[in-house]
Amino acid sequence: MNVDLFAKQIEAIHGRLYQLYEGANATPAPQPDLLPKAFKELGTASEALQIAAEELYQQNEELMEVRSQVEIERQRYMDLFEFAPDAYIVTDAQGKIREANRAACSMLNLTQKFLIGKPLIVFITESERWVFRSELNRIQQKDRVQELEVRMQARGGEQFDASVKIAPVLDAEGRPIALRWMLRDISAQKRSLQAIDLFDLHPSCDRPAQVYAKGEVIPLNSQTIWLVCHGLVKLTTLSETGQEVLVGLAGEEMPFGSSLTSLHAYQATALSKEVRLVSVSLTEIATSPKLAQTLLSKINHRLQQTESLLAISGQRRVKDRLYYFLLLLKQEFGEPVTEGTRLRVRLTHEDFANACCTTRVTITRLLSRLQQQNTILFDSKSHIIIRNSNL
Repeated sequence: MNVDLFAKQIEAIHGRLYQLYEGANATPAPQPDLLPKAFKELGTASEALQIAAEELYQQNEELMEVRSQVEIERQRYMDLFEFAPDAYIVTDAQGKIREANRAACSMLNLTQKFLIGKPLIVFITESERWVFRSELNRIQQKDRVQELEVRMQARGGEQFDASVKIAPVLDAEGRPIALRWMLRDISAQKRSLQAIDLFDLHPSCDRPAQVYAKGEVIPLNSQTIWLVCHGLVKLTTLSETGQEVLVGLAGEEMPFGSSLTSLHAYQATALSKEVRLVSVSLTEIATSPKLAQTLLSKINHRLQQTESLLAISGQRRVKDRLYYFLLLLKQEFGEPVTEGTRLRVRLTHEDFANACCTTRVTITRLLSRLQQQNTILFDSKSHIIIRNSNL
């Protein structure tokens, strides 16, 4: 029942009773039908009031039920706010905290009692507070959700990176009267991304390694490339006469694989006592631009080395081929020692012969001559040491 209608009915009954009263007082002699008429009017009014009371009682029950439902809904939303996994905070337009859920209290290391009333900016690291203030001013001039990333610090705790979403609450005139904040600690996420970046920059990190002993032939897969973690790998092909030809030496952090060559006869052999390799799939390279960029520089190094070997094989005199090959080894695998530069790789005379397109006998003779001329010498482990002043 409409309250205004009920009020009008009450007013009409009151007016009718007043008229009856006035009529009774204005008549000099009592009218015999006045009293029954008054009782009839009062009875009608009583029935109307009873009906109105029942309707009001029913409406009151409906209102109580609606109020109960509203309270249930309010409690449900309060629970959603209070027990949300992310930190939620409500502030005034200037950033002073009005409400904070449990996740926010845990993140900022304060109970709700001490958190309410504090400016949110006190939890921003000092170096970023000026940025936060400018962002807060900018947010107040917009009516859409804003996102930013800030460095925060809990009370008595460590600093952490936080992703922040801010939604303004506007009044009827479109002015912000409050701000809703969702805070999320993204420190672990950023560390993971940094780990991925490190993984891309150093593809051999945290991958299972395959170990091969000296002389073992390394299997090649067209869908993957190998990356050397430790040791040296000899890359060879066969000439038309069946002679082995050296086409590359893959040292640490250098890639090789059948997908990096168009040679039909291509073989990779472990040249060190122990060679550790990791494989990287071509699919992974295609989906990771950083990984592809990192490997590109390493592949470029291999290309430069191959071109140097090609230039060496074009020298007419064998002694010049050997000279430039030793110079290449010095640049690629040399380490300084007292006597000069020691080659970390130990090649056989046959390997030198394959690289210089000659015979093993010729290489033995030329190396002996260089040793007699004090251009090279051998250490206790038969590694060549090149005199810096002579080569």
